[in-house]
Amino acid sequence: MKKVSIFGLIMLAIISVFCCVPMKVEISKADVDLSSKSAMLMDSDTKTILYEKNSHEHLPVASMVKMMTILLTLENIEEDRISLEDKVLTSEKASGMGGSQVFIDPFEEYKLEDLFKSVIMASANDGSVALAEYISGSESNFVKQMNKRANELGMNDTNYVNCTGLPAPEQYSSAYDSAVLMSEVVKYDLYHNYSTIWMDKLIHPSGRVTELVNTNRLVKYYKGCDGGKTGSTNEAGCCLSASAKRDDLRLISVIVGAPNSKTRFGECSELFNYGFANFEIKKIVNSSEIVANLPVTKGKVQNADLYAREDYATIVKKGDNSDFEIKKDLPEKIRAGVKANNTVGRIQVLKNGEVVKEIDIISKNNIDKMSYLDTVHKIAEKW
Repeated sequence: MKKVSIFGLIMLAIISVFCCVPMKVEISKADVDLSSKSAMLMDSDTKTILYEKNSHEHLPVASMVKMMTILLTLENIEEDRISLEDKVLTSEKASGMGGSQVFIDPFEEYKLEDLFKSVIMASANDGSVALAEYISGSESNFVKQMNKRANELGMNDTNYVNCTGLPAPEQYSSAYDSAVLMSEVVKYDLYHNYSTIWMDKLIHPSGRVTELVNTNRLVKYYKGCDGGKTGSTNEAGCCLSASAKRDDLRLISVIVGAPNSKTRFGECSELFNYGFANFEIKKIVNSSEIVANLPVTKGKVQNADLYAREDYATIVKKGDNSDFEIKKDLPEKIRAGVKANNTVGRIQVLKNGEVVKEIDIISKNNIDKMSYLDTVHKIAEKW
């Protein structure tokens, strides 16, 4: 492994932090006029803020809290700690939660997938607590994990007290944090397997049936909407965090504290409409395209194709013709002995003279050194 100077590590850390700071695209208040207490429109991939209203205000968000319950369940499934096929023995506490529920029976074994679906689709409080108890042993232990994960995601305006969103004095979040959380959840294809279902059924172990209807009506009525979480209590008002994707652009729209359900869906749609009408994704760096072809010294090959380690795309206003400048930091030649995916250079993406992204330049294949036998063969070929 190549040694990296302390100065280099410090500079990389600074650049990493800088590049993770979400951009904000300025828009006038006249473009969107909302009555809800708080709102946020964000590009899911880049975390670019397209609109905000009181976005960091600490507010109750009702059942939008369950988005963290959903995220932790997804992560535990991904890490093979739990499985959709697992049987979850329900407790009396879980079955007695009240509020939005699917009326699970106590001391019965439910398939984890059914409970998970009930939370995503029907915002089931009883299903949420059953999952929390199964994953962490108790709801209180699960809540500790919720707050830990929120801290890791930079959700600094959030404190969880329960896994359901039922009213609790010390529980709060914000429109901004809700958008960050939703942008994590929508990365999972498994989530969309259930979030896009409009109607379904939960068949209880006894054979009893509970109808499931998706609480997020935008899944049915808004083009591109493939996920979201509603919430509604007297103290929180009507809330909604939703995701919609058209072409390469995925937006997160959050409404907190709407006066009624019709307003939350209408204003969430209004934000989506604004975003899709005025913004687009612009691809700047394509990792499948050759960025350089350099000569190789003492190698089995004479030249090596080099690529960016990752794609880079950003969101821009439609009609914005601002040029992005690409700078490459590469040696004149590559010394053989480079392993596949090792860094051999660096791309800087600049906008208006400022670095907005740095990406490694790599070789996708090993660049092997010429052996003694290879040298002999090469000499022989010239004779």
